[in-house]
Amino acid sequence: MSTSTAEQASPASGEAPEPRLRRRVAALLGVLALAAALAAGHLVAGLVGINASPYLAVGNGAIDLTPVELKDFAVRTFGTYDKLVLLAGMAVVMVVVAAVAGLLSRRTPWPGLVVVTGFGLVGLFAVYERPDLDTPALLAPLASLVAGVAVFALLHRLARRDAAPDPAEGSSRRTVLLAGAGVVVGAGVAGLGGQLLAGSRDAASSREAVGRLVPARTAPMIPADADFAKLGTPTFVTRNADFYRVDTALSIPQVRTEDWSLRLHGMVDREVRYGYGDIRNRPLVERTITMTCVSNEVGGTYVSTANFLGVDLADLLEEAGVRPGAEQLFSSSVDGWTSGSPVAAAMDRGRGAMLAIGMNGEPLPIEHGFPARLVIPGLYGYVSATKWVTDLEVTTWQARQAYWLKRGWSREASIKTESRIDTPKGFETVPGGKVRVAGIAWAQHTGIDRVEVRMDDGPWREAMLSRQVNLETWRMWWIEFDAAPGGHQVVCRATDRSGYTQTDMRAGTVPDGATGWHSINFTAQ
Repeated sequence: MSTSTAEQASPASGEAPEPRLRRRVAALLGVLALAAALAAGHLVAGLVGINASPYLAVGNGAIDLTPVELKDFAVRTFGTYDKLVLLAGMAVVMVVVAAVAGLLSRRTPWPGLVVVTGFGLVGLFAVYERPDLDTPALLAPLASLVAGVAVFALLHRLARRDAAPDPAEGSSRRTVLLAGAGVVVGAGVAGLGGQLLAGSRDAASSREAVGRLVPARTAPMIPADADFAKLGTPTFVTRNADFYRVDTALSIPQVRTEDWSLRLHGMVDREVRYGYGDIRNRPLVERTITMTCVSNEVGGTYVSTANFLGVDLADLLEEAGVRPGAEQLFSSSVDGWTSGSPVAAAMDRGRGAMLAIGMNGEPLPIEHGFPARLVIPGLYGYVSATKWVTDLEVTTWQARQAYWLKRGWSREASIKTESRIDTPKGFETVPGGKVRVAGIAWAQHTGIDRVEVRMDDGPWREAMLSRQVNLETWRMWWIEFDAAPGGHQVVCRATDRSGYTQTDMRAGTVPDGATGWHSINFTAQ
């Protein structure tokens, strides 16, 4: 019995038929070529910028093209793992397509070469379309294209030679296996090499070198009665590791302080460019601010509080000289993401908008925008919190349209008054009798006046509030109910200092934030 990597049929005529590769061998050729292509692209991307990796560029393109509702669903469902799910899904699809391409190439390599070339061209186009990448970045998808085509052609030729009727004219199966193993090892080394090359320019050592940031004006100390964590709420100040993260970056931008600068231009009297040292050497101010993501659904966790350290955004804008008629501060991240903030909010000293370089007593974490980010209190993050910010353009609303506005989100994005129940947890079983209900409420730039809670069909009762730290932060609350054995439901609602009480009308997060009362069910026994 033959052990060839190809299947041969008995000839119906005097001419020998074209050898046909075994199915598993053909499928494997496609997958190996894909691995080689991705690894080569990643290796070169390590030299020219990791976002030039065709795999990541296609992923970023997929994020940009995803409908708002689907993107919002992914954030709600997978949280911070939404990008990992996307990359894993892409990998599965690409492996399946590559395997099918190999199966179509059992007699001739052309179907596989066409598919591999198609993959390469898609990657090339994705990199070309990225606004944060320049011409040298195209070397990564070009390397990917060449490697994929070359490896598929080589392995296909070796596999067909192995299928030759005369063993003297063909290589042994060992040659094919060794070649395949070489591709696997080479792909692994290239992929790892790309990561190491990218890591050699990463921001971790740069961040460590920044050292301790000392504010000239510290935030007021958080009083003990502002924090109800012992009663079942989150801590008043959120640890950096627990602070919510929602963005479009598939790979976290790695920006060193020595490479970073901020350009301030547009409708200003003078264009200004700041280096990291220019910002750090200024008198720094520290402010305690609660931030909220517009993707935060009723009862959601995309709300956190931190002590941010930086400089007043109003100072920078005044130095540049904002001209009459300016409406929008159009900010750009190093990865090309853009945001539009009202100039009036950015210059409102009562609001305290910042260019932040520190968070909770240390330099900004890399995933939260190191070296610098915007923080404009009272506005949802998509119009106030550009991370890895490198460009500020003072302009009008008509002249520029930011990333999320192009996708149907509202230009007016003040954070809505909301409240949340943190304890008991939904469907939790608790001892009967006195049951403590506790949670948080927020109404940034306005302040929370009261929180009311209702159990089952009973009356609304006012909860005990924590001390107000400032108008830009959340407040904790708690209350106790007598709960008889059985199932119960509790509902909360907040009223802010303007007199507005949360509506019970449920609305989704699109286009300007969710509304509705948060409720949970629990069982007393």
